[in-house]
Amino acid sequence: GFKVIIAGAGGAAHLPGMTASMTPLPVLGVPVQSKALKGLDSLLSIVQMPKGVPVGTLAIGEPGAANAGLLAASIVALEDEGVAARLDDFRRSQTESVAQAPEG
Repeated sequence: GFKVIIAGAGGAAHLPGMTASMTPLPVLGVPVQSKALKGLDSLLSIVQMPKGVPVGTLAIGEPGAANAGLLAASIVALEDEGVAARLDDFRRSQTESVAQAPEG
């Protein structure tokens, strides 16, 4: 079954909050970038949830979506050793891809 839900939303961004109000599972909200306010409206809508309806809010757009996936994997990894191992491998690979000293 599900362990965590990722909900992306733009504009008034009601989807993450509505989802959180209907489930005991952790809900991660990702604001979608819009033309008018570049996603700031979505970010503020997701962040300003009433007490008792928590939504984990991430960055606007693609970086937020990627980090939502990693955060969801971290939550699942608490109970799934296979996911934990793959997440460790990803983090190790990411760390190893960074140059130790600036080139040039």
